[in-house]
Amino acid sequence: MNTPFRFLLGLIGFLLASHLPANAAEGAAPAAPKKVLFFTKSSGFQHEAVMNKMPDGRPGYAFAVLKKLGEKNSIEFTVSKDGSLFTPEYLAGFDAYMFYTTQDLTQAKTEARGDGEPPMTAAGKEALLKAIAGGKGFIGLHSAADTFHSPGSVEPGPARFANDGDKADPYIKMLGGEFISHDAQQAGRLSVTDTFFPGISTVPADMGFFEEWYSFKNFAPDIHVLLVQKTSRMVGGAYARADYPQTWVRMEGKGRVYYTSLGHREDVWNSVTFQSMLVGALNWTLGKVDADVTPNIAKVTPKANELPKYYTPPAAAPATKK
Repeated sequence: MNTPFRFLLGLIGFLLASHLPANAAEGAAPAAPKKVLFFTKSSGFQHEAVMNKMPDGRPGYAFAVLKKLGEKNSIEFTVSKDGSLFTPEYLAGFDAYMFYTTQDLTQAKTEARGDGEPPMTAAGKEALLKAIAGGKGFIGLHSAADTFHSPGSVEPGPARFANDGDKADPYIKMLGGEFISHDAQQAGRLSVTDTFFPGISTVPADMGFFEEWYSFKNFAPDIHVLLVQKTSRMVGGAYARADYPQTWVRMEGKGRVYYTSLGHREDVWNSVTFQSMLVGALNWTLGKVDADVTPNIAKVTPKANELPKYYTPPAAAPATKK
């Protein structure tokens, strides 16, 4: 074999190797999948999205969607409703936690519609918050903001429609906002404030969904808002307020926190837009990608902390999955 030909073969081999992932070029095993705990305990109202068995016999529609997304993105989900497992050792086995929960998770049930699964201990709740501050990711979906309420929201009344300040529950401070109420499901408009955040680039600039929209209080001053709830055409006392954050992120110590109020309805879970948002949320909270999360609530929703006047919220309706 002449020298030029040997050189050419060597050059081709080098170029091929240099375009392979490092672990493939070295013969190493693929990176292990990231591990996420999908925690779905409902001490209060249990949504069909996370029921083990819905009235029509199927498992909750969130599970199949997350299974598909996990398989495509090298993410391994562990689904649980057992709060008694929350210890530092158990939580250390996950890279992030995704919550779709309701009410006081240290209680088996706070109302008849709760699932009655084993509750957390107070120490388990503290271990969760410490794990997040220490660097674990957290994703809150829909009713995760209707979880571990602050003192003013425990009993119905005017205090429910007032910010709690420093008295807000530590979980709510971590999450960045707290559910007040919602009215009837309706078409809603969301405006995009950050097209560069992972998963948000696919969201239309003025997106519309038919959904169960939450109204919030106790916004953390350092949240980075991704989607804004536009209230001008909404019907119901919960939305008699200026535009406010609907999806946001923030840092809790070293931990990355993401929340969206989307996720009540089955058609939302099955939408390409919501699934793109979920993948972006997972990739960011797991540290697969970075993003600028400079606080912007004061700029994009300057009247977010001006809450609706007290009114008697409508009686909770059965979960609607369509």
